[in-house]
Amino acid sequence: MVKDIHYILDINTLNKETGFDRISLNDIIKVSLRTTKPIMSDSYRKNRSTGAIILVDESTNETVAAGMVV
Repeated sequence: MVKDIHYILDINTLNKETGFDRISLNDIIKVSLRTTKPIMSDSYRKNRSTGAIILVDESTNETVAAGMVV
């Protein structure tokens, strides 16, 4: 579950935007996640296999996001 959305990264200016009212397809955002059980992870920089994540909607089984652990 997404706990907090910290900012959206504007890919044209590399500015970190806050105060937004929506997130669109292909936006690059920084979030904090809350899990129901502890998970093991590494930063993506150290290990791409355990530093990558995919978020799946549990009611539809559709992928809703992909990301990297920083």
